Amino acid sequence: MRTAFTAAQLEDPGLAEAAAAVRGCVHCGLCNATCPTYQVLGDERDGPRGRIQLMQRMLEANATPSATVVRHVDRCLSCLSCRTTCPSSVDYLRLVDEARAHIAQTYRRPASERWFRTFLATVLPRPALFRLAMKAAPLARPLGRLLPAPFRRMAALAPTSPPDGEAPEPGVYPAHGERRMRVALLRGCVQRVLAPEIDRAAIRLLNRLGAEVVVPAGSGCCGALNHHMGLEASARRAAKANIAAWSKVLENGGLDRIVVTASGCGTLVKDYAHLLGHEPGWVFRAGKLGPLARDICELAEELGYRGQAPEPVAVAYHAACSLQHGQRLPGLGERLLAAAGFALAPVSDPHLCCGSAGHYSLLQPEMAGELRSRKLAALTGGGPAVIASGNIGCLEHLRAGTDVPLVHTVELLDWAAGGERPARLRALP
Repeated sequence: MRTAFTAAQLEDPGLAEAAAAVRGCVHCGLCNATCPTYQVLGDERDGPRGRIQLMQRMLEANATPSATVVRHVDRCLSCLSCRTTCPSSVDYLRLVDEARAHIAQTYRRPASERWFRTFLATVLPRPALFRLAMKAAPLARPLGRLLPAPFRRMAALAPTSPPDGEAPEPGVYPAHGERRMRVALLRGCVQRVLAPEIDRAAIRLLNRLGAEVVVPAGSGCCGALNHHMGLEASARRAAKANIAAWSKVLENGGLDRIVVTASGCGTLVKDYAHLLGHEPGWVFRAGKLGPLARDICELAEELGYRGQAPEPVAVAYHAACSLQHGQRLPGLGERLLAAAGFALAPVSDPHLCCGSAGHYSLLQPEMAGELRSRKLAALTGGGPAVIASGNIGCLEHLRAGTDVPLVHTVELLDWAAGGERPARLRALP
């Protein structure tokens, strides 16, 4: 596509990358065939090809976008299925990130949207505040229509029972036997509150595989939650905090890998050098540490994982978009589960998003609900006993629509390698 960005605009690295993405698009439309929102709505503006044109015009004009443009950009999941499909290798990620940052800086949303987005950006990345919000949810539910609709939806999604145990505390968790690797664990934010058992399973598994795991103080939210709302400054602060924490681990005993147990976080952590590209001091440190980042399944495979399922459990695997499209690791979870002896149930259209996408299920509930229904139909069609995935957002979003138990992939891998039966599977016969 031809563009009309000025020379002055192209001096901005973000706009230059966005312009390059636009120029790479040949309007073939293959991306629409794998775009979840286009599959539901059939509107050209709700597919990648149409959104590219909307974002191009908005950025070229350097103007405040219309509510219509914002609505169609907001509906994008950032699932990046289009990037996987594109024969021209258009880097849609760079374009949509730049567009969202522009919208955040120039567009004034209605008051109710602003309040809710501020709430999400403030509370979710901070485990202490998020834990308080979860405890307050049962008190908020009886208020019913006194609360704004977005807050009612969030309160309704809050777990009705406490999590299984506590998240791992900062410290060193030694390898079993000879140490083969020293690994830092990203502590994260939401997962630490909702499903602390995931990181505990990851540490047990890695220790058994010969990895010493360091849970560093100061590590927390990866920044992805705010990054996807165009709040770049807060996303960069989160990235810097993690880099500083990992740098201390590196300086005090060395560091071979950084392990991430939520694939949505891993996609951004692996891209920290780009996120901090405007800050020379930080981009150097990010460039040194970013290449060490691994998804938990990626690292388990690297360490030669072997397991044997203790029971013949049929598993439907949901390949999170952030793993198969964002990190470009298709087939990884399926490969490890099959090698561990679990029976994989068939899943149709595994490339399509479940509708979670970070904040998306809270900000776009109708679309997210439709995508969840479609995904659950695909996942449960083969009659699985359990559904597994590698991303906390997907697990919580899908859990709200089915009685089939959902667990993180690493919980099954740990179980098959001698660990404890996942808590959510204790009720299974």
